[in-house]
Parts: sequence; structure tokens; C-alpha cells
Amino acid sequence: MLNTAIKAARRGATLINRASFDLDRVSVTEKHFNDFVTEVDQAAEAAIIEVLKTAYPDHAILAEESGASANLHDENDYVWIIDPLDGTTNFIHGFPQYCVSIALQHRGIITQAVVYDPTRNELFTASKGAGAFLNEKRIRVTRCDKIADALIGTGFPSRDLSGLDQYMEMFKVMTGKCQGLRRPGSAALDLAYVAMGRLDGFFEKGLAPWDVAAGSLLITEAGGIVGTFSGESDYLYKGDVLAGTPKVFGQMVNLLQPFAASATK
Repeated sequence: MLNTAIKAARRGATLINRASFDLDRVSVTEKHFNDFVTEVDQAAEAAIIEVLKTAYPDHAILAEESGASANLHDENDYVWIIDPLDGTTNFIHGFPQYCVSIALQHRGIITQAVVYDPTRNELFTASKGAGAFLNEKRIRVTRCDKIADALIGTGFPSRDLSGLDQYMEMFKVMTGKCQGLRRPGSAALDLAYVAMGRLDGFFEKGLAPWDVAAGSLLITEAGGIVGTFSGESDYLYKGDVLAGTPKVFGQMVNLLQPFAASATK
């Protein structure tokens, strides 16, 4: 199943790479305010789904552009969770920070994960219980144990600006506690970076399952922790995601718990 996911990710990335050489010809549509989709997103997603459905025709699909397959709620044990191009705004501008993200959920548990960065040819993979890898080399989260020494990734609100004031409060809190904040613009890739040690932690509100499914397994298989702002494990469909090395994660929960969805209702 992991090999099938890798094949699907590379198939989608081929279309993305081809389009990246002539961005002026790429058709862009605004789904909602500051929420863009290109013909490349749609073509890459179709190519990915074709590979997965050819191998596993009975599996369900949950994808960013095409949504849920008809059999998603038919008590299907297997669900492929797909983001064909995470970082579309970056892609549109030629900013080389985007990826393909594919995860397999089995009976509610993420068991396979692929995050592929076509601009750097970096393939992040994980299977539950078997570790996380970058281009077949084992990866681990950093040994960072103090948030004061941590480089933290995040995402700014861009679509729903109603939470901007709250985010600025979080930004102020975290900036005062960590070594630095970074906002590259692709949550799936940010999570992969936590798994392999380029970041020590990550937090963002309002994420979709396809943004975090693959990256979350990479982190847990690399020795890190993923949860909600309250530190709970039901983050996949909650939208608010926090991740990091074990000790940094705990310190981030203490700082960000007041901003948890349950605390702000």
C-alpha cells in the first residue's frame, strides 16, 4: 500500500513539475476568498486517484478538490486522504514550497503516509510501527527540549480572517517564547519538516484532514507528538493542530491551550 501511495504521489508530481515550467499558462480559480485551485491541482488529484483506485477499487477517497467518494460512509475500512498540491498559492507564484500529500486511514487510524516535495525530490514516507523516512533514510525529530531553543512552524489565517486577532495574540505569545517562527505556506511539508528535524514544532488553526493526515504519521513515527491545542489526540477532524518533539509539544500545549477551540467558544 505504501508503494502504491508513492507511485500515486510521483504520478501527480509529474504533472505539477511540468506545469511549473510555464506558470503563465496555468488556469487559476478562486474557490473562496484567498482560496485558490488550479487546473494542476485537479489534474494531479485525478492522476493520484486513478493510481489508487486501480490498485484498490473498493477503497474510499477523501480528497481536497473532489471531496468524498460515494462509498466513504459505507463502513469502509480503508480511506485514502489526499491533498494533490498543498501550497497552491506558493505554486501559483513560483515559490518552491509545496507538496503532494497522501495518507491511508484504516479503521480510523492513519497507517501509511507519503509527503512528496517535487521541487527538491524529497520523498517522506511512513508506515505505522515501521518508522519514518526521507528518501529511504530513517529520520527522527530533534532532541530539542526547551521551547526557548526551538524553531517553530505555523500558518497565518488567509481565508477566514475572523480569527486574525486571536492569531496575532498567539503570534505574540510564541514569538516571546521560542527562538523563531516560520510560515512557509504548506502545512503538510511543515509537518514533514518537524519529523526530520528542520523544525522543532508546529501549530496552526483551521486545517483540513488532508493537510495533516500524512504529516502526523511522519511525526509520530519519528518520535514526536501530534495533538490539538489542548494536547488531545483527536486532531484530524478538529482543525487545530499542534506538533513537536515530546518536551516542546508539552510546553506548546501550556502556551496555546487558552486558544483551543473548546476554550474560545
